[in-house]
Amino acid sequence: MIEEYERKKRKQVAGMRSIMDYGMGAIIVLMGGFFLFRGRFGNIPLNERFPPNELDKVFGVICFIYGAWRIYRGYQKKYFK
Repeated sequence: MIEEYERKKRKQVAGMRSIMDYGMGAIIVLMGGFFLFRGRFGNIPLNERFPPNELDKVFGVICFIYGAWRIYRGYQKKYFK
């Protein structure tokens, strides 16, 4: 009975962490895309105050890779192994 409760609780926690990984991964991927392509968005106030440079592209690639890894980790669901 206790083992069944623990298994059910672990499954529930794994599901919630998976949803969190999907959500955070999507946000981070979108943020990476924004930094990669922010020079093409036109005249937004951020571009006027801080012009895009190569560091934005590097940060965008890092965000994109990390976000993709978070989405993959949510798909894998290997939290307790």
